[in-house]
Amino acid sequence: MHSAVHQAIDAVWRIESARIIAGVARMVRDIGLAEELAQDALVAALEHWPTDGVPDRPGAWLMATAKNRALDRLRHRKLAESKLEQLGHELDAREALIVPDFVDELDAARSDDIGDDLLRLIFTACHPVLPTEARVALTLRLLCGLTTHEIARAFLVPEPTIAQRIVRAKKSLRDARVPYEVPRGDALQERLASVLAVVYLVFNEGYTATSGDDWMRPALMDEALRLGRVLAELAPSEPEVHGLAALMELQVSRAKARIDAAGQPVLLLDQDRSRWDHLLIRRGLAALRRAEGLTATPGPYTLQASIAACHARAVTPPDTDWTQIASLYASLATTVPSPVVELNRAVAVAMAFGPAAGLEIIDALAGERSLQSYQWLPSVRGDLLARLGRTDEARAEFERAAQLAGNARERELLLKRARAMSGGESAREHAGKEP
Repeated sequence: MHSAVHQAIDAVWRIESARIIAGVARMVRDIGLAEELAQDALVAALEHWPTDGVPDRPGAWLMATAKNRALDRLRHRKLAESKLEQLGHELDAREALIVPDFVDELDAARSDDIGDDLLRLIFTACHPVLPTEARVALTLRLLCGLTTHEIARAFLVPEPTIAQRIVRAKKSLRDARVPYEVPRGDALQERLASVLAVVYLVFNEGYTATSGDDWMRPALMDEALRLGRVLAELAPSEPEVHGLAALMELQVSRAKARIDAAGQPVLLLDQDRSRWDHLLIRRGLAALRRAEGLTATPGPYTLQASIAACHARAVTPPDTDWTQIASLYASLATTVPSPVVELNRAVAVAMAFGPAAGLEIIDALAGERSLQSYQWLPSVRGDLLARLGRTDEARAEFERAAQLAGNARERELLLKRARAMSGGESAREHAGKEP
């Protein structure tokens, strides 16, 4: 019985923890203290629910308990400041009269308090005052409900390191007196970019793990997708929010086809498309239409989603509109110039206009310092050389790529391709890295 109740508590906490922390943070204006008070409510549930039973509205029970703890803390603070006579009025006013201060910037429609609180929490956890790794850890902890152990395991770093990052992040936010709010005007766009970058960073680590034994980490991918959906609901007039949501929906739609029964990677053009999730594809295409309808100038996430949509719409690999994909990558390279974008553009150009055209772009990237330890540069070059019949050179490139790969599954895939060159097998015409 207790085991079933504990499982229920765990499930409720995963779903509700971000809302509870966000609601309490609105009262106490300190996300570290808000998390502590939310954890107090969790402990209370662990104490009472096994004997009293799970409440009909468990999320509301946890929220009420956490807010009561917050009110107690505020009472003690007021007592210490000898302002007891003002307590009732101030607490009632704070609880009843808080007005969202960002609705005009994100959407003309008013959101409910829970939605407002969540958006504030997202923007606070992803504040630029924190280094990127701290933003990621704090986001996974506060907004995704992952434990320190789970975050450490996902990123293959020691648990004390993650714990330290989270503690320092909370202290940095407190010391910098970061306001618990969504910024206005130009600051909104700057901070929104930070929020979307953190969500996409978490997603990418789940979609293609940089190290370890697994090709994907579904838990991270799912949490990023969930957060993207939340953002799309909370910021409905921001095109890049929908662009990122579309991109993640479309990428996740291929997840089941990206590994075989043995857990080995299956690259894009080799995948069984009947295993793609067509509900996710429909959701992704709908989000993309929404993003495109909100702006005449698509941003980087919307452009990447458009590329993913080209693959999603292709019933078979030969149906893929590689000319359109190459054009979209050219637009992306103009919007956010990057050697990695150029590398992906080379793949698309090779598929649209032949391997020699793609190899010309790849060879121009040979001197890029940022790509010297990036395994996909020699991998893509090896693929194009193989398609041109230069198998000895291709084998050397695949072997070099394998040496650079931090992920065990990637390494096995690249070594397999190197062995295929030694055996004189013809190369399959697929891109080394999925767009």
